[in-house]
Amino acid sequence: MLVELSISDIVLIDRLTIRFDDGLSVLTGETGAGKSILLDSLSLALGARGDAALVRTGSDQGQVTAVFDVASTHPVRDLLLEADVDVDSGEPLMLRRVQKSDGRTRAFVNDQTVSASLLASLGAQLVEIHGQHDGRALVDPETHRQLLDAFGQLQSDCEHVRQCHENWRRAERALKAHQKAIDEAAQEADYLRASADELNALAPEPGEELSLAESRADMMKAEKVASDLADADETLSGPKSPIPEIAGLLRRLERKASEVPGLLEETNENLAKALDSLAEAQNLITRAIHESEFDGNALERTEERLFALRAAGRKFNVSVDDLAALAVEMQDQLAALDAGEAELAQLEAAAKDALDIYDRAAGNLSGARVEAARELEASVMVELPALKLEKAQFIVDITQDANQRSATGIDSVSFHVQTNPGTRAGPIMKVASGGELSRFLLALKVALADKGSTPTLVFDEIDTGVGGAVADAIGSRLSRLAEGVQVLSVTHAPQVAARAGQHFLIAKAGDNGGSVVTSVAKMDDQARLEELARMLSGAQITDEARAAAAQLLAG
Repeated sequence: MLVELSISDIVLIDRLTIRFDDGLSVLTGETGAGKSILLDSLSLALGARGDAALVRTGSDQGQVTAVFDVASTHPVRDLLLEADVDVDSGEPLMLRRVQKSDGRTRAFVNDQTVSASLLASLGAQLVEIHGQHDGRALVDPETHRQLLDAFGQLQSDCEHVRQCHENWRRAERALKAHQKAIDEAAQEADYLRASADELNALAPEPGEELSLAESRADMMKAEKVASDLADADETLSGPKSPIPEIAGLLRRLERKASEVPGLLEETNENLAKALDSLAEAQNLITRAIHESEFDGNALERTEERLFALRAAGRKFNVSVDDLAALAVEMQDQLAALDAGEAELAQLEAAAKDALDIYDRAAGNLSGARVEAARELEASVMVELPALKLEKAQFIVDITQDANQRSATGIDSVSFHVQTNPGTRAGPIMKVASGGELSRFLLALKVALADKGSTPTLVFDEIDTGVGGAVADAIGSRLSRLAEGVQVLSVTHAPQVAARAGQHFLIAKAGDNGGSVVTSVAKMDDQARLEELARMLSGAQITDEARAAAAQLLAG
């Protein structure tokens, strides 16, 4: 509930702090005293659009602070949590709005800067302000549905429908995604099959490219060595080999050695050693050729395999090492395509089952809403005669459209009224006049009791244009409402004011500087008696008015 309202430098208000209790509080005062300023100030703190004209003349800025005592389970706590505003669960909420004279505003919650939109969201959860020209709770048909659900205590049914709707939509998304995948796969089926067959025939393996490249390099080196060995063998063993010529030379010199003793022995020895070395080299080369036998076909096969893998990598735009995984992926896609029709049938059945479950839940909720609507109509109609609306009809109009499935069901709910017999019923905001609208609203709020209401309700002069028994009936119903929620009422009716637990007097007077200021004071019993007497008789208060005021207070 609203605990405290502090205002500074707003229009005619210099400095002002009002503390409120629970139950019914009324604010009265002569016309022009500043009652509308109080409501404008409260609206500013609740996130209403700012206006530079609100700043008191001569001030750079005005400020309004509204302090609320809010249960730890109230929805505003969730809003604050989502917005990362750190407020302890047991801490009161302090909504503050600063209005600059240049039109800019700043918003705070417990001295933490927030957006004006968040402040408005919080304010909408904390306070409803209603008057002859402010029927926000009755304008939006979405609000009508919520109010009807609250009246019928259908929250669990609504949550069940919401969950069924979510399950159905999830099943529909899965079905559509699978259908899309099948359609896309079907368009590429021929390409997939040809590509998969090609990769299966190629049978690539991870790491194969590196292994083949290394083998190719080794074989190319071996090929080069084999060529050099063949050249060496040709030199030593071929037709142009020097060995036969050197052997012949050695034989001739050996024959001559006996003719010239001591001259050729050393030469012959060296030539013999050279022949032995060449013969050994020849043997070693022959063995090396045998040991390094080079298979040119193996190199050719290796190169063909390596080049085929690299060509496939370029064709499918992946690395050679990823070809094996691509082959598996293509096989999976083909398998999914082959199994897709069976799975599609399962998903279609699941989506149909989810839709059937939703339709049953939405149908049950719709039936419950119709029953709640009749009960709400009866509850509101009970209140209308005393509010001088005895010929009016209150109608909860419900239309069902099974093709308009939503998380809230299949119903559109709208509050309609017929103000006089023979006239056409229509939406309450279009048919009811200002005074009628406020009384319809009051009757609706009484019927709802504390269901679907914010913790604080503010009624702005909803008793305008009525008096006597009707004003007393309004006061009675405001008092009943105040048993469940906090009610603040700006009123001109003494019958309403007399039922309040707190009575504030709004007055206008000059300050020390000669400026006009608005003040608000909580009245004691005697002051309250005088104010009620003034409201009954006007400026000249008579003893008869005081007696009538005393009778009103006595109940």
